[in-house]
Amino acid sequence: MDRFGFSPRRVWLLDGLRSALNELARVGCEQVYLDGSFVTSKSVPGDYDLCWEFTNVRLRELDPVFFDLAAPRARQRAKYRGDLLPNIVEASSGMPFVDFFQVEKDSGGTKGILLIDPRRIT
Repeated sequence: MDRFGFSPRRVWLLDGLRSALNELARVGCEQVYLDGSFVTSKSVPGDYDLCWEFTNVRLRELDPVFFDLAAPRARQRAKYRGDLLPNIVEASSGMPFVDFFQVEKDSGGTKGILLIDPRRIT
C-alpha cells in the first residue's frame, strides 16, 4: 500500500483507507476491491472507491458508517476518506459493484482493480 502514498493528498487518503481496512479486518472481511483515481498515477486523486465482500463478515459489529450508502456518502468520506460499498448491485448498471468497478467509464472497456485481503494489512 505504501507505493500509493507518493503525494500529501495520497498519504491522507491512505490513512483513511488503512482505517477502513482495519475495521473490515476486525469484523472478518476477507476481500475488498480498490478502484478509482487512487489506483492510478494521478498525484492528487479525489478519493478512493472500495467494494467489500460480505462473506464471513460479522455485520452487526461493523461500524454503521459502512451502511450509510446514500450519495454523497458524506459520513463515509469524513471518517474514512473514501466510498465504502458492499458488493451489491449498482443501481444504474445493474451489475455487482466488483464488476462495475472493472468498466472503464469513458470507453466501456475493461480495466483492472486491486484485490486486497484486509486481514493482511499492517
